[in-house]
Amino acid sequence: MMRNAGLVLLLSLFPTVAALGQAPAEGPRYFISVDMEGIGGVGSPQMTSSSGGKDYDTARRLMTAEVNAVVAALFDAGAGSVVVNDSHGDHQNVLHTNLDARAEYIQGAVKRRGMVAGLDASFDGAILIGYHAMAGQADGFLAHTGSGSVKGLWVNDVEVGEGGMNAMFAASVGVPVLFASGDRAFADEFTALTGAPVVVTKESIGSSAARLRSADAVLSDLAEAARRASSALPPALLDVEQPTSVRMRFASTTRPYVLEAIPGIRRLDGYTVAFEAASMAEAYELIRLAYRFITW
Repeated sequence: MMRNAGLVLLLSLFPTVAALGQAPAEGPRYFISVDMEGIGGVGSPQMTSSSGGKDYDTARRLMTAEVNAVVAALFDAGAGSVVVNDSHGDHQNVLHTNLDARAEYIQGAVKRRGMVAGLDASFDGAILIGYHAMAGQADGFLAHTGSGSVKGLWVNDVEVGEGGMNAMFAASVGVPVLFASGDRAFADEFTALTGAPVVVTKESIGSSAARLRSADAVLSDLAEAARRASSALPPALLDVEQPTSVRMRFASTTRPYVLEAIPGIRRLDGYTVAFEAASMAEAYELIRLAYRFITW
């Protein structure tokens, strides 16, 4: 009996072992980049801070719920796979143990391509959740570009924020941004650049307060946007010229001084640097290096 029981146990393992060798499920592949400032229900700077910010845990739950709403709708519509890239702060905000088990999750901030790490030509569409407006946008909630050190970013002479920069990268690898979500100022900015629809989660009051929509209403709108994106024609790809030119304006004169030590980067004035990159991918990595990893 023991010998037969062992044989039954061994045979019962075969389907599991075979499953591990199966090809990925058929169906469209989707990439989600999720930030926090534009998440519905986040209406104060403290909610976005992992270093003891008031109600940060609430913001994480709201963020995870929004991602799950989109992931579930995509799989319900026939998705083959969904990759979620955490893209806020230290890039470990999503409560990944509560994340829809069908999604893959990218965590950690030491990524050369940051908010688009993992995005390549194998994907059928990208989705940006919880985004905010660019630096200097007067009507944007917690508007910034990369970090507080950046006061302006131009790619091929077009001023962009994080959403625009990420959409340009996606276009450069042939992937359309299907839709996005964030505050009203971000929505206006992003739709004007890309033509993609945006789920509006809030409207700013000044730069650090917001009039919030119901979290349930936002979840419903996100799920509906994902369902529509699954069957609709995608927005046209942005025309991203490669080689790619970049200008970055900073808050201090010290960072441009340090950055000029990198071959190919030149100072235009005390606050501004410029460079040319062979591709949007190369430009993206240098932009991230300049604002995230260069310190003094």
